[in-house]
Amino acid sequence: MRLGVRRSKRAGVVALLAVVPLLLGAAPADGPPLPTRMADTGGGTQLITAEAARASSTTGRLTWWDRRGGRWTKAGSAPARFGAGGLAEGRSREQGTNTTPTGLYDLPYAFGIEKAPPGTDVRYRPVRRNSWWCQDNASRSYNRWTEPRPADCRAAESEHLITYGTQYAYAYVIGFNYDEPVRGRGAGIFLHVDGRGATAGCVSVPRGAMRRILAWADPGRAPHIAIGTRSGATAITRY
Repeated sequence: MRLGVRRSKRAGVVALLAVVPLLLGAAPADGPPLPTRMADTGGGTQLITAEAARASSTTGRLTWWDRRGGRWTKAGSAPARFGAGGLAEGRSREQGTNTTPTGLYDLPYAFGIEKAPPGTDVRYRPVRRNSWWCQDNASRSYNRWTEPRPADCRAAESEHLITYGTQYAYAYVIGFNYDEPVRGRGAGIFLHVDGRGATAGCVSVPRGAMRRILAWADPGRAPHIAIGTRSGATAITRY
């Protein structure tokens, strides 16, 4: 009888523990995949999500997804780093804040100091000695790759791409403030290889993950990237 009572109590505790997450509003582990819960995924069948716990976070998780047969499935995942200043709403972000802009963006093209990984189909620009990314608000080339650097784009306000041998071994341009650049909003936001720590506003992942992403991305499937937090005003599901 005592053994039966002990088993009964144990079963009751297990049942209670199973109910607690539901009472707290936590999503079940086998809930719908993240892209299914998002407001927009860009209209294509490939998506990258970069999610942080909160706006002040400098680390999180990056996952790339495929949509086949009407369902989103995970293709890969890796730890991610964000800006040293955390994350900020992309539509109101300010340049120089070291924040990663949240939102949904296209991925215009990739580039790198090293050769494109085998299987890369996206447009891939090789970095040369005179390759720069202009971040000078006063320049006509603001938020653009320039080769060489134009006279109206100050070197102190630009990135000499080849000097970032680790980070820009492989990189993917994030279409933040790209199509119609707003001065002061920010320039040179990429998905690239990890450096020593947090970024100046980009999203970074380990080198191996960056190679896998470039080999996975298919321009014919319109890949996009969504950046955001788990909840709150910058929740990734709002984009």
